[in-house]
Amino acid sequence: MVTMSDVASAAGVSVMTVSNVLNERGRVSAQTRLRVLEKVKETGYEIDLTARRLRAGRTDTVALVVPHFDHAYFGELAARLAPAFGAKGKHLVVEQSGASREGELAALSAARLRMYDGVLLSAVGLSFEDLDRISVRTPIVLLGEQRVPERFDHITMANAEGARLATARLLESGARRIAIVGGEEPSRAPSMASQRTRGWERAHVELGADADRGLVVQLRPHDAPTARDAIRKMLERDERVDAVFAVTDQVGIGVVAGLTDMGLRVPDDLQVIGFDDLALARHVAGGLSSVDPGSDWIAAQAVDILEARMAGAAFAPRHLVSPVRLVLRGTTKAAPAARR
Repeated sequence: MVTMSDVASAAGVSVMTVSNVLNERGRVSAQTRLRVLEKVKETGYEIDLTARRLRAGRTDTVALVVPHFDHAYFGELAARLAPAFGAKGKHLVVEQSGASREGELAALSAARLRMYDGVLLSAVGLSFEDLDRISVRTPIVLLGEQRVPERFDHITMANAEGARLATARLLESGARRIAIVGGEEPSRAPSMASQRTRGWERAHVELGADADRGLVVQLRPHDAPTARDAIRKMLERDERVDAVFAVTDQVGIGVVAGLTDMGLRVPDDLQVIGFDDLALARHVAGGLSSVDPGSDWIAAQAVDILEARMAGAAFAPRHLVSPVRLVLRGTTKAAPAARR
């Protein structure tokens, strides 16, 4: 392996001069600089970027820690973040926590954090108390529904509001028995599913409709195959269901597949709305109606906050909630025109 000393000998200069040229510091004449760079090329010397970055106290690498690689939402989030950080000279590394407390703690361990300048963590397994005990210098931005200590920057979705919008739209279009597939009863630790169930229930209350708790279909896991099987079983015991709010688009895709298995037409027989507005969902059954959770906004905010923290900026912790909007496609009916 060619060393910096080899380059110095070939160029007839000191090792310090080679170092100054490669690190663009110190006073080196243009002629000497050119000679050193020529010898670097001739000898095939490779600059140890990792060592250079560690000496400078940075790695130019940012970590995104997600619960599961196979969840399409996190794949799309990574696809938004990678070029944004790349434009700022940072590399994005994606880690999987398994949605477990142990996996998330490991991602925030001192040994792991030395590899990164900053971390975006989708917190699922860590409790408020776990997060409150964490004391690190590496900038961390938390994503997700969990309640977090005030001192952390935190970005979350308007889960309940998005679910309320979707359910209200189904009610306004004439649906009366709306199942929520992937729903969950409220719990002490807020979750995506429980918050979206709260929004489903709130829409019923606001519009004077009956929110039948028997139409809350819990899923483990929240994926298309499980949802496909679950909707078939639900309709076998309750044929009066006329619409479905699916807590994610992946669940919604499974619901549409299950309805097709049963010979039912979407949206004529049952309407379906999902959540996440995934790219894949736009190609299902004429396009799956969905809640756009503000994914572009979330990615932009995450990059801006983490970049500022990594640059040493001091400001009050930011606790942000994304904007949401309803995107209507082929799995929902048009709402009746308002009476004059």
